[in-house]
Amino acid sequence: MAIVGFNWGGWVTGGKAEAQASERAETAVVSALAPICVDKFQHAGDVAANSAALKKADSWSQGDFIEKGGWATMPGPKNPDQVSAVAKACAALLTNA
Repeated sequence: MAIVGFNWGGWVTGGKAEAQASERAETAVVSALAPICVDKFQHAGDVAANSAALKKADSWSQGDFIEKGGWATMPGPKNPDQVSAVAKACAALLTNA
C-alpha cells in the first residue's frame, strides 16, 4: 500500500513537503517584489539611460545590472539569493515590456 501511495498516490515525506512549501513561498515572494522593483526602476533618475543600458546588457547579466543599481533591494533583512531572484524577475519584466 505504501509503495502505491508514494509512487502513484501523490504521497510525499515531511521533508519533501517542507521543501516544496519553501520553494512555493520563495516564488510567491519574488512574484510580489518584482513589480515593486520595476516601479523603483521606472521612478529612479535617468530612467531612459538606465533602460537603454539594461537592454544593451547581455540577457544573463541583466539581473546583475538591476541588482547593482539597487532597485531589487527591499527594506528589511537581506537575503542575497532572494535579491538576485527579484533582480532577475525585475529585469525580465522590464525587458519584456
